[in-house]
Amino acid sequence: MADADEHVDPSEIGEQDGPPVEEKPYKIIFEANKCFGAGKCAEKSRNWTLDLDTGIAKPETYFIDESDLDHNIAAAEACPAKKDRGIIHVVDRRTNEEIAPDPNGDGTLSVDW
Repeated sequence: MADADEHVDPSEIGEQDGPPVEEKPYKIIFEANKCFGAGKCAEKSRNWTLDLDTGIAKPETYFIDESDLDHNIAAAEACPAKKDRGIIHVVDRRTNEEIAPDPNGDGTLSVDW
């Protein structure tokens, strides 16, 4: 178990249980604790469902391939949480670069845990 003060690298989250990178080269990192239920993600992507009871969205899957990339990018870019910086992050597992929303414009992960 990680120490409370230990830094967690978001690019490592889920990797031990994930499918091979060759099969699903992209992954979703979701800061669920910051979701306020705007539902923009569910409007943009069939991978996202907004739970009307909890007000929290969630993806059907966290690992995706090219066929699901565009609509998950649209969901990440539409998310208004964190003052429009978004809480849905689409990451290229091969390079650990953030594809979307990429508010810094340089591929660095904008997850702020």
